[in-house]
Amino acid sequence: MNILDKIIQRKKDEVTFSKSKISVQQLKDSEFFERKAFSLKQTLKSKTGIIAEFKRKSPSKGIINDKASPVEVVSAYENFGASGISVLTDRDFFGGSFDDILNIRNQVHIPILRKDFMIDEYQFYEAKSIGADVILLIAACLSQQQVQEFTELSHELGLEVLLEIHSEEELKHINKHIDFVGINNRNLKDFKVDLQHSVDLKNQLPSDILSVAESGIYSEEDFRFLKEKGFDGFLMGEYFMKDENPGNTFRNFISNVTS
Repeated sequence: MNILDKIIQRKKDEVTFSKSKISVQQLKDSEFFERKAFSLKQTLKSKTGIIAEFKRKSPSKGIINDKASPVEVVSAYENFGASGISVLTDRDFFGGSFDDILNIRNQVHIPILRKDFMIDEYQFYEAKSIGADVILLIAACLSQQQVQEFTELSHELGLEVLLEIHSEEELKHINKHIDFVGINNRNLKDFKVDLQHSVDLKNQLPSDILSVAESGIYSEEDFRFLKEKGFDGFLMGEYFMKDENPGNTFRNFISNVTS
């Protein structure tokens, strides 16, 4: 069993437990459920194009930064030009929690992506209830039918959808309602990074869809390479989070790649 399979198995148990504790109606009664979501489509090209991520750890890297304050980090990201914020909410494998979004929702005024392994309708009501604006669908753990249904539900809830793919086979998961296609430079099954593979996939995307390069962007050279190849957005976390002060690292990065 690879790591993705382990995560999905644990996620199924987690969702079952959550359903037993909090009903969908309770989620609908939450503070943020009726708020109008911010649009990442609008901010992606109006700023740096970077969706800056808050992430404590990962299965491949272990602890990245377990000391940083979510509010301090994402506020700096916004101040220095991030187009959006990505927040890991998976607890067991990434050290995240719903509180990370709840605590920053009123502190930033740009879109927040709930980054998790979405496998059940219940999770979309959760995302709306904690103030997320965008959700991630991972093609590697969903059928084409699930992607279609989850996209429709997301839009009914006012959420935008980022579909993540990593292979030619997963191109079949794209439908006309998807808001963005993210191409993961890192294979979720073996964690190998291949930027050229991502570029090759991008060249097979529909011409009218926004593309986001995800993960494995480890340098200013990587960023420039992907930008030159036509990616519209860039989801980056580890590069910033591995520093003691992620906000300053983000500021310096932006200064260097835009100068």
